[in-house]
Amino acid sequence: MTGVHTSAQQGFSTQAVTYAQGRPDYPRQLTGWLADTLRISAQSSVIDLGAGTGKFTRLLSTLAPTLIAVEPVAAMGAQLTKLLPDVRLLNGTAESIPLPAASADAVVCAQAFHWFSTEAALAEIHRVLKPDGRLGLVWNVRDESVDWVAAITDIITPYEGDTPRFHTGRWRDAFSGKYFSQPEVTCFPYNHVGSPQEVIMDRFLSVSFIAALADEPKARVTAQLQALIDTHPALKGRDTVAFPYQTQAYVCHRLV
Repeated sequence: MTGVHTSAQQGFSTQAVTYAQGRPDYPRQLTGWLADTLRISAQSSVIDLGAGTGKFTRLLSTLAPTLIAVEPVAAMGAQLTKLLPDVRLLNGTAESIPLPAASADAVVCAQAFHWFSTEAALAEIHRVLKPDGRLGLVWNVRDESVDWVAAITDIITPYEGDTPRFHTGRWRDAFSGKYFSQPEVTCFPYNHVGSPQEVIMDRFLSVSFIAALADEPKARVTAQLQALIDTHPALKGRDTVAFPYQTQAYVCHRLV
C-alpha cells in the first residue's frame, strides 16, 4: 500500500512474528489513563490506527467492545487476527482511513504515530473523529540512563538512516493548531520482563530498519547484541531480564 515507509513495509513484513514475540506490552496504569483521559468506555467507538500485531489492540479491547483496528502491513495484520480473531481489521493508512466521517469517539496510535506524523494524517484522523473526539498517542520509550540499554541504542542507531523515529521529536511538527490541541503527556514506568532472547534479541531484531537489513549487517547486529548479553554483568547468565521503559501517553483534543 502506498504511503507506508519502506523500512516499515519491508521490516515489519519479514519480522511480524518476531515483533509479536519481542515487543513489550503496556503498564497496568495505562488502562486508567485510557478510561479517564481519553474517556474510553464500553459505549465508545474506538480506532486503533497502525495496530500492528495487536499488542495494544488487546488492551483496548478490554475497554471498548466497538473497536476497529487499521493496519496497512498484511503480515502484521495476520498476527493481529491470530491474536484477536473477533476484532474488526481494516486495511488502511493514516492518510486514508476506510471509515465514515465522525464515526469514532477516539483514535489511538501505539508505537505508530511517528510513521505518519503529517498534516494530511491529522486531517484524516480529524475527519473520522466525532466533534468532541480525542486522539491518543502512546510510546514505550527505552530508559537509556541504564548503561546496557544505552549500549543497545549505540548498536542499532548507525543503521537508522531516514527511518522516522519517536526520539527525534519530529512527530510534534504536525501539530500546528489546525486540527488538534498540542499533545499533553502522562508518563508511567514499565519493565518488560522476559528472557534475554525475548526482551533484547527479538525486540531489537524486529526494529523496522534492523529487520530490513541485508543478511551480513543483520548478522553483525545480532552478534553485537549477543555479545552484550553474554558479557554485561547485569545480563550475563540470566534467564530473566527486566528491560526498563517509560511509557509516554499523549492526549490531543480535536479542534472544531
